[in-house]
Amino acid sequence: MSSPTAISSATTDVLVRNEGTVFLFCPLTSLGKEWIDEHVQSEALWFGHALVVEHRYAWGLAQGMKDAGLVLA
Repeated sequence: MSSPTAISSATTDVLVRNEGTVFLFCPLTSLGKEWIDEHVQSEALWFGHALVVEHRYAWGLAQGMKDAGLVLA
């Protein structure tokens, strides 16, 4: 049987992390990456493979992703 972490990461489209002053949205699937590419401005700040988002925008972005059917963790 697979561990819960393995199951979760296989179905999660975007991993969201609160890093104190910003949130990081890391797309884990092509669906997550495509959604970000279509809905986030091209001049957005990236840290490696993670989209950097200020606190004031994080909730709205996460809600938009969930409304589109993406799975967040």
